[in-house]
Amino acid sequence: MQIHSDSFQRGQRLAAEFAAGQPTADGYGFAPNRNPHLAWTDAPAATRSFALLCIDPDVPTVAEMVGRDDVQIPVEQPRTDFCHWAMADLPADLREIAAGSCSDGVVAHGKADPAGPRGARQGLNDYTGWFAGNADMAGDWRGYDGPFPPPNDLRLHRYFFRVFALDVERLDLPERFGAADVLRAMHGHVLAEASTYGTYSLNPAVSS
Repeated sequence: MQIHSDSFQRGQRLAAEFAAGQPTADGYGFAPNRNPHLAWTDAPAATRSFALLCIDPDVPTVAEMVGRDDVQIPVEQPRTDFCHWAMADLPADLREIAAGSCSDGVVAHGKADPAGPRGARQGLNDYTGWFAGNADMAGDWRGYDGPFPPPNDLRLHRYFFRVFALDVERLDLPERFGAADVLRAMHGHVLAEASTYGTYSLNPAVSS
């Protein structure tokens, strides 16, 4: 399988249009938060559905350092995954997701019923946990919510968009599911995978 995007070139910077955070006149704030365009080809003939994940593997593991003005998060700090999008049961005849068709703007407390391809189920992204203690933002963050890496992080973050062709029409998932649930449910059902990635940073000291 092959995948591409009209919204970004593989390995190149994502535009702020497809991020959740961007520089503002007085610091940093929310961005347009539109999902990027994705399209894929050469799916196996036996494909009965697709699953889609967007994962940032470059998230700092020392939360106390995030967003501080007096320190820069070093490149060598151990990192962990952060899910920006988990979607299951995309129809087998689907080959393209239009830019902005699943997310267009940041919604406080998360999108209750995000748009998406017919029949697809949108899972929780990891902003659900990040905002859990914030009364103004806490909630179930479903569907796509884009990059908002720490402005004081010296590492260039990568955002991997992965599409999986599956031999089942519907995955066995709980009502509130995330990326780990999708990976577990599709074990043994993956016929093919295609992936691409873009990068993003809010630190002016970080070059692509």
